[in-house]
Amino acid sequence: MQAIAAAAALLCGAGAHAAEHVDAATLRRIVDAAIQPVMQAHDVPGMAVSVTAGGRQYDFHYGVAKAGGRKVDADTLFEIGSVSKTFTATLGAYAQARGYLSLTDNAAKYLPQLAGSSVGATSLLDLGTYAAGGLPLQFPEGVTDTGKMVDYFRNWRPRYAPGTHRQYSNPSIGLFGYLAARSMGQPFEALMEQTLFPALGLRSTYITVPKARRKDYAYGYARDGKAVRVTPGVLDAEAYGVKTTSADMMRFVLANIDSSGLDETLRRALATTRTGYFKVGEMVQGLAWEMYAWPAQRDSVLAGSSQQVVFEANPVARLEPPQAARGGMLVNKTGSTNGFGAYVAYVPSQRIGIVMLANKNYPVAERVKAAFKVLHYLDGQPAGEGKP
Repeated sequence: MQAIAAAAALLCGAGAHAAEHVDAATLRRIVDAAIQPVMQAHDVPGMAVSVTAGGRQYDFHYGVAKAGGRKVDADTLFEIGSVSKTFTATLGAYAQARGYLSLTDNAAKYLPQLAGSSVGATSLLDLGTYAAGGLPLQFPEGVTDTGKMVDYFRNWRPRYAPGTHRQYSNPSIGLFGYLAARSMGQPFEALMEQTLFPALGLRSTYITVPKARRKDYAYGYARDGKAVRVTPGVLDAEAYGVKTTSADMMRFVLANIDSSGLDETLRRALATTRTGYFKVGEMVQGLAWEMYAWPAQRDSVLAGSSQQVVFEANPVARLEPPQAARGGMLVNKTGSTNGFGAYVAYVPSQRIGIVMLANKNYPVAERVKAAFKVLHYLDGQPAGEGKP
C-alpha cells in the first residue's frame, strides 16, 4: 500500500517526463498505482497492460487468466470486443488503398441483393462511421444467419438522412467489414488472419483461436463470477471478434504511431482510419478510432464514451473536407464483451500509448481514468481532470 501511495504522489507531482527518457522502475510504480486499485475495486481477475514511450514497449501483467489456473502473462489472449473494429476499419481502408473499393461507393455495389434499399444506397464511409441513419447497436434476435441479415438490411428504414447522425452500431461497421472482404473476393476471417495481421507483424492475434493457443485464451468473468466467452453472432468477427495479447495490440498501436516500416498501401490505410469525418461534441470520429485534440480533457473523453453517445443517436458536424491525420491528437477506442473489457489510447505526436486488456467488463470510465494517469506521466503533464 505504501508503494501505491508513493506512486500516486508521483502521478500528481510536477516535472516533465520526456517519453524518450522513461525510467522503467518509476513507470512500473505509475502503472501499478493506476491499475491495481481499479482491479481491486471492480474484482477484475486479471489484466495485461502494455505501454509505449519513445518507441520502447513496456509490458505488465496482473492476476489470473483463469480462476484457479495460470497467471496472466505475455501469451495470454484476451477478447477485445469493439476494439476489433479498428482492425475491420484497417481492412476496409487497405482495400481502398489497393484499389478494390472506394469509401464513397454504396453498399449495393458489393452486395447486389441490397439494390433498391436504403442500406444499399448508403456509402461505405457512412457504414464505417455509424452514420447510416440509425442502425441499432445490435441485430434483432431473429437475425441468425447471412440470409436473414440480408433480409433485415433490405427491410430496414432509416430514422435520419445518412451522414447526419451517429448511432454506434455493430451491424453498421459489421456490414462495412463484410463488404470490404467481398470487394477483395475472400472471406473476412481469412483476410484478417492470412493477410492483415501478418502484414502488421502480429503473431498472436486471431479471429478464431487455433488449437495450439487455446491454453492461452483467458476466460472472461461475468458480474456473477461465471466464466464466459464471447457469444457467436452474425457479423461477430467484423464487429467484436478479435482475440489478442496486450503486446500484439501494442504492436498495432506502434504501427499507427510510426508506420515507416510498412508498405505504402498499409501506411495509407492506417492514415485513412485516423482521418476525421465528423464531430460529436469534442470527439472526432474516424474509421472506428475516436479522437480528441491533445492535451485532451479527461472529461471530454468520458463524455465521448458515455451512454448518451454509445446508446443514442447524436447529430454530427461534418468535416468538409475530412480532417487528415495530424499530430496533437489522442486516438482511442474502448471494447467489451460479456466477460472482457479493453481500452486502447495513444498520442502519435508524443509517441506515447497504452493498451489495457482485462478479463472482466468493468466500467469504461475507470479505464479512461487509469489510462490518463499513465499518459499524463509519459507526457510530463499533471494528472488532473482537464488540460494542464
